[in-house]
Amino acid sequence: MAKAKSAFVCTECGAEYRKWQGQCSSCQEWNTLSEVCLSAARPGAATSTPSAPRGGYAGGLSREVVDLGSVDLSEVPRLSSTFAEFDRVLGGGLVPGSAVLLGGHPGAGKSTLLLQTACKLAQSRQVVYVTGEESLSQVAMRAHRLQLPVQGLKMLAETSIETILAVAERERPEILIIDSIQTMHLEDIASAPGGVAQVRESAAALTRFAKQSNTVLMLVGHVTKDGSLAGPKVLEHMIDASLLLEGGADSRFRTLRGQKNRFGAVNELGVFAMLEHGLKEVKNPSAIFLSRNEEQSAGSLVMVVWEGTRPILVEVQALLDESALGNPRRVAVGLDQNRLAMLLAVLHRHGGLFTGDQDVFLNVVGGVKVLETSADLAVLLAVVSSLQNRPLPRELVVFGEVGLSGEIRPVPSGQERIVEAAKHGFTRAIVPRGNAPKRSPEGMQVVAVDKLAEALDAL
Repeated sequence: MAKAKSAFVCTECGAEYRKWQGQCSSCQEWNTLSEVCLSAARPGAATSTPSAPRGGYAGGLSREVVDLGSVDLSEVPRLSSTFAEFDRVLGGGLVPGSAVLLGGHPGAGKSTLLLQTACKLAQSRQVVYVTGEESLSQVAMRAHRLQLPVQGLKMLAETSIETILAVAERERPEILIIDSIQTMHLEDIASAPGGVAQVRESAAALTRFAKQSNTVLMLVGHVTKDGSLAGPKVLEHMIDASLLLEGGADSRFRTLRGQKNRFGAVNELGVFAMLEHGLKEVKNPSAIFLSRNEEQSAGSLVMVVWEGTRPILVEVQALLDESALGNPRRVAVGLDQNRLAMLLAVLHRHGGLFTGDQDVFLNVVGGVKVLETSADLAVLLAVVSSLQNRPLPRELVVFGEVGLSGEIRPVPSGQERIVEAAKHGFTRAIVPRGNAPKRSPEGMQVVAVDKLAEALDAL
């Protein structure tokens, strides 16, 4: 009987080792190595028998080299997911032969979004939905509750990759949905479903089938408690697009953000509302993020952030209170807390306002996570407004990056941000001088500034 071959794989970076060690030499993480069975022991199998050849991830293996200029550049037709916001994050729709990984916290709506997509696509295309976490009756009950068209959607309750691939070979679907990859397993791998080896080899087998058969593969992935995708890091390298569905249990809005996309822009944002009949796309996100009170309050200001390929107006709120602690608190929700500390230092050095004895609390309304630096100027002006207890005009909008020397740096797509603010009725904007338009939109007063002191004077 042949001896089973095994290796030790790092769950963080995917590096392999022949024996166990406490620290991974590649990523320097501790206690991340787990044993992986590379080949199962089979009675009568010779140790020298080579394994079966595998096809390439991009289809069949090519034996000839080709000139890059001779490659056919004809546009690959995309398939619409029936959700405009979903298509936006995907870069224009589903690409045949691609593998898409959808992750998110429990209850975020991953299965709901894919079930809605599958039911609508099944009316005109061949779709197979594989469920490994729920029974067929449970999926049918949810589809009935969401009032979805269920005719035409082919369902399969299975966790064996061999069985799923056999069914897919027979049915030849255009779209194959796996819910979820952590429940799938291969018979030749000795570890339990959800382990490093099972997730890696299961995803590899499914991706290989998708590439060779030109099938759209959509995988549901679990996330860890810190919000990252569970499983080996190599899983994110295998797939073509990695999407993350975010949203707290206390919020009815969900944001779909692209973290990796080989066929479109990264960090694209799609917004959905969780309603009684499932997820509904929000075509004008700025409208929901600008539901402000009629009464003016200090520390509240609207900024224009750029998400993917469009501008979004969001409100930032600041609250400063005299601290009773020796080390005042710096709390930022939706923004980088380290950047907040840096901006407060710039405000003291170049704006002459001291906040070292104040607790500073910052919040981006609507649960939006702002990842770009264009929010710097709006954050500082909101802090000044709360510190001086002076409400800012409701028609004011601000954006711009603040440097360590107090300069206001221009940001990308400044013209589009100003136009978007004008569409929502804002009449005054404080922007970097490098983003000042040659001709302001009708009814919009644009104040261009070079230094932080100029922005404070413009208030």
